[in-house]
Amino acid sequence: MKYNPIIIALIAGIVIIASACLFSNAYRYKFKSSQTITVNGNAKKDFESDLVKWNASYSRKNFDLKGASDQLAEDRELVRNFLIAQGLKAEEIRFEAVNINKEFEYHTDGKGSSYNTFSGYTLSQTVGVESKDLNKVDNASREISTLISQGLELSSSTPNYYYSKLEDLKLELISQASKNAHQRAQNIATESSSTLGQLVKADLGVFQITGQNDNEEFSYGGAFNTTSRKKTANITVKASYLPL
Repeated sequence: MKYNPIIIALIAGIVIIASACLFSNAYRYKFKSSQTITVNGNAKKDFESDLVKWNASYSRKNFDLKGASDQLAEDRELVRNFLIAQGLKAEEIRFEAVNINKEFEYHTDGKGSSYNTFSGYTLSQTVGVESKDLNKVDNASREISTLISQGLELSSSTPNYYYSKLEDLKLELISQASKNAHQRAQNIATESSSTLGQLVKADLGVFQITGQNDNEEFSYGGAFNTTSRKKTANITVKASYLPL
């Protein structure tokens, strides 16, 4: 059977055109599937701490252990009464266990031999305060040094400030950062005459808490400021979308 050359050429042409269209569509799909719009969304919020923790320590030294213990007990009541007078509640005040150190003085005689002699017992104790009344604790931390004039050997630390609803704040910022990322991706798609497709990947950045208006740098592992009452929380979300 002989075939018409014209028909054969026509069929071949149709096959070539169809193959080219299929290849073109396949390539276009492969290209689009390998391309994504990747953006970083950001959210931050200023907030104020609602919980403060603070501690101070005091000590007594005496050759007699009971004498040192009695003196420390008097100091403990002095500190307790001071804190109560500052408006703090008894349940907000916590006294840690007493630490006892037996101390020696080291000497060297004229022949170069060393020896030591007992110099007394040093007893120390730490008092901690945890309260939601930040102003009262701040004031107490500043004024407690007045007890030094009453013979108290005391060392006071800087208050540390926290936020009791931190997890709720974090979830709120993640939502805002995700919306911010979506809006940025939408803007890019619009400017490039594309349509934003589905989200294919999202990575949560590090949660950072810094002091407000401080030149505090972000940390790779996440900053967690506890020295400032007023803070700023910041979080990022990296999101990738497919263009249509």
